[in-house]
Amino acid sequence: MPIFEYKAYVTGGGTTTGVIDADTAREARTRLRRDNVLVSEIREVKGGRRSKADIKAASGQFLGRLKSLRSVDTTPTAANLEIVSAATRQMGTMLGAGIPLTECLRALIEQSENRRSETVFRELRERVSQGLSLADALAEHPGWFSELYVNMVRAGQATGNLDVVFTRLADYMNAQRKLRRKVVAALTYPAIMLGIGTIVVSILMAFVVPKITSMLIDQGKTLPGPTRVLMAVSDIFKNYWWLGLLAIAAVSFVIERIYHRSPNGRLFFDKFLLKVPVIGDLLRKQAIARFTHTLSTLLASGVPVVNSLEITRNVVGNRVIADATEFVRSKIVEGTDIATPLKATNVFPPTVGYMIAVGEQSGEVEQMLQRIGTAYDEEIQVTTERLTSVLEPIMIVVLACVVGYIVISIVLPILKVGQI
Repeated sequence: MPIFEYKAYVTGGGTTTGVIDADTAREARTRLRRDNVLVSEIREVKGGRRSKADIKAASGQFLGRLKSLRSVDTTPTAANLEIVSAATRQMGTMLGAGIPLTECLRALIEQSENRRSETVFRELRERVSQGLSLADALAEHPGWFSELYVNMVRAGQATGNLDVVFTRLADYMNAQRKLRRKVVAALTYPAIMLGIGTIVVSILMAFVVPKITSMLIDQGKTLPGPTRVLMAVSDIFKNYWWLGLLAIAAVSFVIERIYHRSPNGRLFFDKFLLKVPVIGDLLRKQAIARFTHTLSTLLASGVPVVNSLEITRNVVGNRVIADATEFVRSKIVEGTDIATPLKATNVFPPTVGYMIAVGEQSGEVEQMLQRIGTAYDEEIQVTTERLTSVLEPIMIVVLACVVGYIVISIVLPILKVGQI
C-alpha cells in the first residue's frame, strides 16, 4: 500500500502535515476529510506512481546519489537510536501482552511525534502486512536499525520469543547509553576547563599583553628576559594565528584519511591509544564491556555463535579488539571453543578467558559474559572518576603556571621602573 505525505487545513483555520497509507491519493483525501482535515497538497512518498514533478526531481538527483552511494553512512544516528530504543521497549511490552505485530506497529505510528519515524513505522507495517518478515523489513532501514538489531529480531522470530528479544534489546540499548553517558559526563568538565583556559590565554596573548608591553617599550627601558619571551609569543599569537588553525585542519585531514580510510592506519592509532596511560586502560575496558554485553545479548537471543562474533566485531569500536574477535570467530569455525583462542589473542585480560571457560563448562556462557560486562561497567566508572581526579589538578596547575608566567612577565618591568 502506498504511503502519502500531505499538507492540510484543520478545524479553526490551522495547518498540519503528516503521512497516511492508502491505495490511492483520492482514498487518502477521503479518509482525511472524514476526520475534518482538508487536504491542500498530497504526494506519494513510497510505492505507486510518482508525479511528473517528482520524476523530474528524482532524475535531477540521480547522478549525485549514484556518486555518493558508496560513501553513505548507514550507522543509526543518535536521534534515531533514542526513538528506536523507546519503540523497542514498547514493542516488547505489547507483544508480551499478546497484541499482534501489525497492531503494535500501528500503535507506534499513532504515537509518533516525528514524521520520519512515523514514515518508517508505516513502511514496516506495510511490508509485514505484505508477508515480509519483520527482520527483513527492518533491514531495509539501516539508518534506523543496526545489524545487531536485525539479527536479534530474526533470531527471536525463529525461536518464537520476539517479545523477550525486544525486551532484551531495549535493556541492551539502555545499558549502552548509560555507559556512554558516564564516560562523556566524566570527561565533560575537564574538556570545558581546557576550552575556557585556552580561550582566556589566547585573548591575553593576542590583545592584552601587546597593549601593556607597548607601554613598557615606549619608556625606553631594557626589558627582562621573561618579558621579551612573552612578547615574542604574543607576536606569534597575534600575527600567525592562522598557522595554528591551518595546522589543526591539516592534522585533522591526515587523521581522517589515515584513521577512517586506511585499515592499517586505524590499527596503528588504536594500538597507540591502548598504550596511553589511564586513557588506554579506559578504552580497553570500554571495548571489552561492549564485547561481552553484545555477545551475551546475541547468544541469549538465539543468534549462532559465529554470527554473534561477526556482529560483535563490528560494534566493539576498536580495531585491535575487533581483530581479536575475528581470530576467535575463525577458530570457532574450525571447531574449537571460545575461551582457548580468546586467551591466545593476548588482547583480553586472562580473567575474561578463564571466566568464559568456566561458563562454557557449566553451560552458562551468556550469564558469565553478562557478569563480566557488569564488572567492567563498574571498573569503567571507577577509571573515569580516577581520570577526572587526575586531569583536573593537572589542568589547574598548567593554567596557573601559564597565567602566573604572564603576570610575572608584566609585573617585573613595572617593578624595575618603580625601583629606579
